[in-house]
Amino acid sequence: MTVKQSKNTPIQETWQALEELVDAGLAKNIGISNMQGSLIIDIFRYARIAPQVLQIEHHPYLTQEPLIKLANTLGIAVTAYSSFGPQSFLELNMGQGVKSLLEGHSTIESVAKAHNKTAAQVLLRWASQRGIAVIPKSNNQGRLEQNLASTDFDLSDEQIKSISALNQGIRFNNPADIDPRMSIFA
Repeated sequence: MTVKQSKNTPIQETWQALEELVDAGLAKNIGISNMQGSLIIDIFRYARIAPQVLQIEHHPYLTQEPLIKLANTLGIAVTAYSSFGPQSFLELNMGQGVKSLLEGHSTIESVAKAHNKTAAQVLLRWASQRGIAVIPKSNNQGRLEQNLASTDFDLSDEQIKSISALNQGIRFNNPADIDPRMSIFA
């Protein structure tokens, strides 16, 4: 199989190439990332193999409930990246991450204290308890262990609602911030 790369390759062609990888036994499942609902619906018009997973930026400041509901309705699992919000931007010395750290938010801190957990564990549990897979990153052994321990407690419905109420539609990972021609969320 030959895969040609082009800046102008239609999504349909790309999806069909991914389906060929499944047909050839080179991929078991295929998925999508950073797609809005209209593009997901479009893929379902021509896909022989449905996307198995949708990877999106997801944290209490960007809950994306309608998109998650659509994915669930279509049988697509959701995987969250940037579960801690702008933390990566601080690590990369990018100014936009400074404006609103989730780990220091009073709601998150209050829930963490109630469970004797870290704010990071609460953020991961908030997502996973709502059926969303999380992929936190860390090079720190202690953090890795904390991340794994984020499933040994449950948040109450009220705690989940209070964390979800922090939604402000703030996106920290927008390619248009780097190149306006990449306005995939416009």
